[in-house]
Amino acid sequence: MAEYSAITRLSRQIGVSFRGDRNARFTTNDEKRIITINTGPQSAKFTSNNISTSKYSLLTFLPKFLFEQFRKYSNIFFLCIVIFQQIPGVSPTGRYTTAVPLSFILCCAALKEIIEDVKRHIQDDAVNRRKVLIYREGSLLLTAWKKVKVGDIVKVNDKEYFPADLVLISSGEPNSICYIQTSNLDGETNLKVRQGLPQTAHIKSRIELKNLQGTIECELPNRNLYEFAGTLQINSAAYPIPLGADQVLLRGSRLQNTTWIYGVVIYSGHDTKLMLNSSSVPLKRTNVEQVTNKQILLLLLLLIILCVFSTIAGEIWSDKNKEKHWYLGLNLIEDGKRWQSIGYTFLTFFILFNNLIPISLQITVDLVKFIQAYFINWDRDMYDPETDTPANARTSNLNEELGQVKYIFSDKTGTLTKNEMIFKQCSIGGIMYGSGNISEFNGYELLKNLHEHSTCNEIREFLTLLATCHTVVPENKVYTELPTEVAYQASSPDEYALVTAMKQLDVVFFSRTPDTVTINFFGEKEEYQILNVLEFTSDRKRMSVIIRTPRNEIKLYCKGADNVIMERLVPNDQNMQLTSNHLESFANDGLRTLCLGYRILSDEEYNEWLVKYREASTAINNRNELVAQIAEKIERDLILLGATGIEDKLQDQVPQSLIMLQRAGIKIWVLTGDKKETAVNIGYSCKILSDQMLNLTLDEKNRDDTQRQLRQHCQNFGDSLCKENLASLVIDGHTLKYALHASCRQDFLDLAMSCKTVICCRVSPKQKAEVVELVKKSTDAITLAIGDGANDVGMIQMAHVGVGIMGHEGVQAACASDYTIGQFRFLTKLLFVHGVWSYRRLCKVLLYSFYKNICLYVMELWFALHSGFSGQILFERWTIAIYNVLFTAAPPLALGLLDRCCSAQTMMDSPAIYRMSQNRSDFNIKIFWTWCLNAVYHSVILYFMSYAMLRHDVAFRNGQVGTSLLLGNMIYTYVVIVVCLKAGLESDSWTLLMHIAIWGSIASWFIFFSIYSYVWPTFPVAAEMRGMAQYVFSSSYFWFGLILIPITTLLADFVYNCIQRTYFKTLMQDVQEKEIAHHDPSALVTGRQPSSVSRVSERLAILKNVFVRTRTSRTVGVDDRRYHGFAFSQEENGVVPQDQLIRNYDTNIAKPPGL
Repeated sequence: MAEYSAITRLSRQIGVSFRGDRNARFTTNDEKRIITINTGPQSAKFTSNNISTSKYSLLTFLPKFLFEQFRKYSNIFFLCIVIFQQIPGVSPTGRYTTAVPLSFILCCAALKEIIEDVKRHIQDDAVNRRKVLIYREGSLLLTAWKKVKVGDIVKVNDKEYFPADLVLISSGEPNSICYIQTSNLDGETNLKVRQGLPQTAHIKSRIELKNLQGTIECELPNRNLYEFAGTLQINSAAYPIPLGADQVLLRGSRLQNTTWIYGVVIYSGHDTKLMLNSSSVPLKRTNVEQVTNKQILLLLLLLIILCVFSTIAGEIWSDKNKEKHWYLGLNLIEDGKRWQSIGYTFLTFFILFNNLIPISLQITVDLVKFIQAYFINWDRDMYDPETDTPANARTSNLNEELGQVKYIFSDKTGTLTKNEMIFKQCSIGGIMYGSGNISEFNGYELLKNLHEHSTCNEIREFLTLLATCHTVVPENKVYTELPTEVAYQASSPDEYALVTAMKQLDVVFFSRTPDTVTINFFGEKEEYQILNVLEFTSDRKRMSVIIRTPRNEIKLYCKGADNVIMERLVPNDQNMQLTSNHLESFANDGLRTLCLGYRILSDEEYNEWLVKYREASTAINNRNELVAQIAEKIERDLILLGATGIEDKLQDQVPQSLIMLQRAGIKIWVLTGDKKETAVNIGYSCKILSDQMLNLTLDEKNRDDTQRQLRQHCQNFGDSLCKENLASLVIDGHTLKYALHASCRQDFLDLAMSCKTVICCRVSPKQKAEVVELVKKSTDAITLAIGDGANDVGMIQMAHVGVGIMGHEGVQAACASDYTIGQFRFLTKLLFVHGVWSYRRLCKVLLYSFYKNICLYVMELWFALHSGFSGQILFERWTIAIYNVLFTAAPPLALGLLDRCCSAQTMMDSPAIYRMSQNRSDFNIKIFWTWCLNAVYHSVILYFMSYAMLRHDVAFRNGQVGTSLLLGNMIYTYVVIVVCLKAGLESDSWTLLMHIAIWGSIASWFIFFSIYSYVWPTFPVAAEMRGMAQYVFSSSYFWFGLILIPITTLLADFVYNCIQRTYFKTLMQDVQEKEIAHHDPSALVTGRQPSSVSRVSERLAILKNVFVRTRTSRTVGVDDRRYHGFAFSQEENGVVPQDQLIRNYDTNIAKPPGL
């Protein structure tokens, strides 16, 4: 066992050393971690707090880069050619004609990767250089995060992020309580409460910190966010004190509504739970690249077949002609070396035909992608002035994937929403106040009716309820008596919005003590005694407080979900119908709602209930259930006061963006750690859920029920399964765990793919990644994940394309993403414009690159028919090598960078155009081989027409006949002209730069040819080309062919384009013509899809009937009622119960500064 442990430790250290961060970890115990506090250096060396999300480091760049480059079959192929060319007497094109271009290509690719990875290092460095206060040698030092070490005591102030995983020692709040925001980790909007140990709660200053000495023993680093086990042994204590998750503050979360905390670092850097839940930067390969690689393999197979054919043909020709053409020495080959000669011949043809696979393909594609990425970075329409964030392509390798996305997996908090709750509307006594169309609540009418309307008493009770029935804590304001300066701490953003709205109406919640709350009601202080707090839970869906008013009345104030409050009202409440109508209106506006009610209690009734409540709250068994039952007995016969409407503020233009994405055929999946009610409410606000859809819900307790429900739903879909339907699916994390099991996975996938929208709530970061992986691996569709928090990193890295929103939740998601944007709304332009343009441009670059190479280099095969398959080259060797680098380099770059199918505005106005690239209509196997056959057809015409001109006549007036090099240079010239004009035929937009690229490339050959014919003997190259330009240009055949042959070659292409555009126009071509005519193409785009819309509507009607017929009394799968999302987002079963939490505070006592 000792040997095994040593091997385990060694392998772990080796694994860490090969990571990009180069942080080594050497622990002395494989079962626990021992950390000393204030007692000198640690006994073991721990991981540093320096984090890295980059792909490369100085040590790993070369092996990783070469591995990534030589995953591409084309590079492996050309490396083999370079090796073969070094064999003496084999290569007909010289030893370095492939090595030089390949080295140049790899250097350019390396430069691109370095530039992109430097950006990642800069972002990592920005995080590592953040500052935090560290206690060292009796003083607090402002130090960079990367210098934080395990065992350090750090001080974190309000609204600061935790630099590492900490154990809470003490805080500026009573009883060492602190609030933390974990939306960056789990997506939940409510604040969490953490509490330090009572034994360390007294530490409030540096002097007391100095006396803190001890040892923490805890578990080894792991990725479980919600569990922790450890002990704290203080030197002054007789026994160790247990530590749990309630004392742990995780990196990635933020201190909120708490003045300061002291914490001991237990895990740092890549050992933190946040980083352990993040995988290393993956090497993503695009769909186009994968298809291209497969076709390159087929081309390689074809090349081998050509080589075998040419070798056999050459041997046959040699055998038949060795006597006739004895001067060639064909009969001098010894029998023992026959096979060696055949092998050399095969390698000769292999080298000769190798350029059928374009060596410049990868550098051309990389350069095009690289510049396309800058087009994204420079797009002013995707600049967010609010956060000063431009769009940023962190990698250029995935640009074309943006144009093929079929599934979008989106986070909710911070991605779709701003996590800002705004009080917008309310209903009191059957009267609606406020409007959903304005940004803030207008209380003029409400305040007016408070003083002179018949509902003034209801209004007063309504305002008092909102100012007292909550768990909000006001900031200590010892040095001021102005109530308007009060600030609030709240674990629930909904309660914060309500209390803040009351303050704006001059009903100010001012102070809290363990037994009372004080409000300033229009200038008059009123003190209410808090008798009991009946906590909110997701089962109860309500919260109540029992108070004694200044007039000595006992009242119960209750707020909660509309269906829960309505069924607890007094019979025949006169305001119930009007309030229900107002709730319907609030829901239509996408607001989160609460119903408010109250009742007056007599002293006898309250005292009798209190006895039972105390018995239940002290019960040993089933305490929570008993307390809930007792609460039920007093929360009845309520008088309805009204309802509130709170807006969970969406990011700008989110609903419009989501509608556009769905019109483009993209399915939306929302994966959030938030609770079901909040997620569904946002679904309605974003318009991805509606009551016109078939809304399905999965909320099962075990795997068998989950499997049964999934199969039932799949059967109900019938023939509509896995087709486009107006249906939605909502599933919680607990049920999702069973749905992702092997026995349920396929049914869940089929059901989810049959729905237009899927919402997964209460999901962990790992589940987010698993859902994305399921869709990614089970379908042929391109997936995109978008988020802004650390809990989104897994799914961002798992998806084909990861988009990070550079927002207020830190930069973890942005650092792990492929693209970053400032707001969700920019995603539409990223996909519809840059995605489609990049995809179509890159497809043309790839197809054109193969076309132009096949068109030229297959000439060697036709020439072999006339050269006895000797391996003789038709063209001069260096003109072969620089064909792709110089004479035909500009047209593919122009296609890849300047070609534009439609204007950006048209693409944005007509999302349905996106479906064309989404369906991969521009690049597939059929199109690829069509281009290849077209290239062969062109080569046949170019070669044999040129050959025919010189076959039966002399080439010059003086009777001089042409040589093979004359033929080669004539053909080479015609090929350059044809392939350049072919680029013009395939271009959708002829711009000035396109003209320069095409005509400039043709001119470059003539200029080069004229100069290259006279470089020898000044330079020791191309002796056979001496005077060749004058030789060619003086031939009348050449000029005659210059006009006739290119026109003849491209005539069929031109006729095909005319016929296709006249009788078989695509949607894109129709739109282009509308643009040229300055007509609006939107009606045309819409008119192309009526049959699809009608089919979906018919299926929806059928499905609703089927699901209604098959419903049982127990069914939880179909939700056809009007949904009202209730506004309550609060931590349940927290470390400190809500009742105890508010009784810990006395805001009349000053908080310690922690100095």
